[in-house]
Amino acid sequence: MASAVPMEAPICLVENKNEELTVNQQALQILTSITKPVMVVAIVGLYRTGKSYLMNRLAGKNTGFSLGSTVQSHTKGIWMWCVPHPSKPDHTLVLLDTEGLGNLEKVN
Repeated sequence: MASAVPMEAPICLVENKNEELTVNQQALQILTSITKPVMVVAIVGLYRTGKSYLMNRLAGKNTGFSLGSTVQSHTKGIWMWCVPHPSKPDHTLVLLDTEGLGNLEKVN
């Protein structure tokens, strides 16, 4: 992906499977291909508190990062979306949406 071309949708950057973290090589290639200055926005917080919704709004979209419609946690791992910066055309905005904290389903 050229840094001038925005991603159409978010991609999983770090996957959390069976309590083991793995980096998605396709996402890593996207990051290494960016040639413009990068601004990173990452969000962390309790599950089901609007993190993904906020990141979609920062991307200037109504959809993109997956939103759940129940009280269950929806995002798994860390998701990345590279978009043009809204006010600095020579910059790339890298949005990182994380899995929510405090999900009782994860307590053993």
